[in-house]
Amino acid sequence: MNTLKKIPLAVPDLTGNEARYLQECITSTFVSSVGPFVERFESMVAAASGAKGAVAVSSGTCGLHAALITVGVGPGDLVIVPSLTFIASANAVSHCGAMPWLVDVDPATWNLDPDLLEHILSHETRLQADGNVIHCASGRRVAAVMPVHTLGLAADMEAIVACARSRNLPVIADAAAALGATHRGQPVGALGAALSVFSFNGNKTVTCGGGGAIVGDHLPQLALARHLTTTARLGSGYDHDRVGFNYRMTNLQAAVGCAQLERLDPFVQAKRAIRARYDQAFADLADRVSPFPAPVDSAGACWFSGFVMRRAADPEAVERLRTGLQAVGIDARPFWKPLHRQPPYRQTPQTPQPVSDDLWWRVVTLPCATGLPEEDQHRVILAARRLLTG
Repeated sequence: MNTLKKIPLAVPDLTGNEARYLQECITSTFVSSVGPFVERFESMVAAASGAKGAVAVSSGTCGLHAALITVGVGPGDLVIVPSLTFIASANAVSHCGAMPWLVDVDPATWNLDPDLLEHILSHETRLQADGNVIHCASGRRVAAVMPVHTLGLAADMEAIVACARSRNLPVIADAAAALGATHRGQPVGALGAALSVFSFNGNKTVTCGGGGAIVGDHLPQLALARHLTTTARLGSGYDHDRVGFNYRMTNLQAAVGCAQLERLDPFVQAKRAIRARYDQAFADLADRVSPFPAPVDSAGACWFSGFVMRRAADPEAVERLRTGLQAVGIDARPFWKPLHRQPPYRQTPQTPQPVSDDLWWRVVTLPCATGLPEEDQHRVILAARRLLTG
């Protein structure tokens, strides 16, 4: 009988003020979407992300959907999205009645390739007299660009935003796991996107149990996002001026989020320390594995950590490694299957995907909870080294 303690991939640290703030909600009876913790949470997220304002919502996907609607994405449009991302990025586009245009990623960052973005916009679109950018092959309007800060590592927003702005395309950043990350010293909410969207799902560095937030600097745009996510209701009566969404975060969720955000810095520091320890532990196995990206001009939030099997491996060998770790109680997961390989998006416009196709199946994620004890980190390292060298 296996009595080894299981080490999960990620578990939340709820040892701060979470219970006390939740009790305040219960005592006050403010448990729904009205309550003081929602406003406090929004202020804390805006400050942490470097943005002027924030709108709390019920999930990151809902936040992306509302952000896209806010900047004018609608039925029949195209939105440029990296193929190497969680499917929620593309689903938010589909919820608008639009379609993702899937672009390959930069091998150095795993984020949207800005050179490829410039290439496709220069060679596969045309600019109409009305200012709309049209995808030549499909005739669809290109309505926005959605970079993803993969695993909490900022995309090259300077290049992406410059490319998009030269064509008057809004940029919506999927910053789901990037709270606490910086690029050239700037937090991810201050990198030029019209709106950025965070997730506070249970496996994120900071969690509300669920939930998300839209952040930005243009206050009228944030006001529209708030209006859309609160059923587009006018005043205190039952008048609604457009189709809106019930995407509100509850005071209960926000209470947990406030307690979590009070410890954002130590949480991110813990994540980075785990990443550094894994990188060092496997550095002498460079012929077998390589580390996750770490550009010198970015300080990622290190949402997940692990390593990448070298190309000499094959999918069966990578899966044997994962199952070998799981057999000794260590959670090891595969990475996102690219969107162009997913049935709902196989027929969407897309670039060739050599980087995504070569990369995704070789990624192995390892336990990296903010409270992961050093002895558990050591156990993970020993088990992985044994499987890699055995």
